[in-house]
Amino acid sequence: MIRIALDIGSRKHRYAMSVDGKIEEDELVNERPVLLAFFKKLAKRDRDVRVVMEQTGVYHWEAALAAHAAGLEVVLISPRQSVNFARALNTRTKTDRVDARMLLQYLERMPFERWHPPGNHLMELRTIARYLAGLTDQLTATRNQLHACVAQGGAPKFVTHAHQLEIQRLEHRISKGRKEAMKRIEGDEQLKAQFDALDSMVGVAETAAIALVSELALLPTDLKAKACCAHAGLDVRHHESGSSVQKPGRLSKQGNAYLRRALYMPALVAVVHDPAAKAHYEQLVARGKKKLQALCAVMRKMLTAAWSMMKSKESYDGVKLYQAKTC
Repeated sequence: MIRIALDIGSRKHRYAMSVDGKIEEDELVNERPVLLAFFKKLAKRDRDVRVVMEQTGVYHWEAALAAHAAGLEVVLISPRQSVNFARALNTRTKTDRVDARMLLQYLERMPFERWHPPGNHLMELRTIARYLAGLTDQLTATRNQLHACVAQGGAPKFVTHAHQLEIQRLEHRISKGRKEAMKRIEGDEQLKAQFDALDSMVGVAETAAIALVSELALLPTDLKAKACCAHAGLDVRHHESGSSVQKPGRLSKQGNAYLRRALYMPALVAVVHDPAAKAHYEQLVARGKKKLQALCAVMRKMLTAAWSMMKSKESYDGVKLYQAKTC
C-alpha cells in the first residue's frame, strides 16, 4: 500500500510518501514526462497507490493527469480543506515539507472521492468561456475609459481613437471566441441539448448559457442541488454563538466565481421580465430582505434550475421552479 501527497508548486512539487508505514520525501519537477515516469514506477511497485494534492491554480493539473494516466487513484482537495485540516492538527509551521506531510495525514485519515478527469472538449469549452469572461472585463474597462475621456473633455484625439480601436479589437475577439465555443457545443449532442435548455431560461442569452454549460458540465452528475449551490459559493454562511453572537447570514463566496458571475446579469433581467422570479424577489424584499440579498436568492433559484436542466434537458418553467423548495 502506497500513499503519496504532493505539495504543488509552479516548477517543483514536494512530496511525502508512505510505503507500508515508512515515510519517503523528495521533490518532483513539474513536467509531464517526469511525473508520468514517476507514477508508472509507483504503479509497478504496488497495485494500491493513492495520490492526494491541492487544486492549486493550474499547477496541479499535469500531476493529476499523469497520476490518472498511470492508473493511480487521485484525490483532489481544495486549499480551504487543507487549511482547515492543518488548523485541526494545530500546525504552527508552514513549509513545503510540512504541507506535504500534512496532506499525507489528510489522505490517511479523511474519507475521499476519487477524481476522474473531464473530456478534453469540456476542458476546451471551459477555457474558452473563461477567456471570454476576461475579454468582457477588458471591454467594459476600455468602454469606461473612453466614456471618461469624452465626458471630461479636452482628451487628445489619438487617445479616444486608441480606445475605439481597442474596443473594436476586443469585440472581434469576443465574437470569435463565442463562435469557437458554439462550434464545440454544437459538435456534442448532449452539450447542445443542455445548452438549449439553459438558453430557454428568462434572462439567459448565448453568453450566459455558454458560461453556465461550460462550468456545470464538468461537475459530477450525482451532485445534489444544494451541493451545486455550495460549489458556486451561493450557500448562506451563518455565524451564531450562544445568545450574544447572532450575525446575519451572508453568502460564503467560497466556490466557483465564474458561476456566480454568469448568473448575476441573468438574475437582474429575470426579476424584471420573469413574472415568477419577479414575484419571488418582491416577496423577499417585502419580508425585509435587502435588494441584493433577494437578488442572490434568485441567483440560487436559477442555479438550481440550471443544474436540474443539465440533467433533464427540459425547457425552463418558472412557475415550477419558484413553487418548489430549493437550496
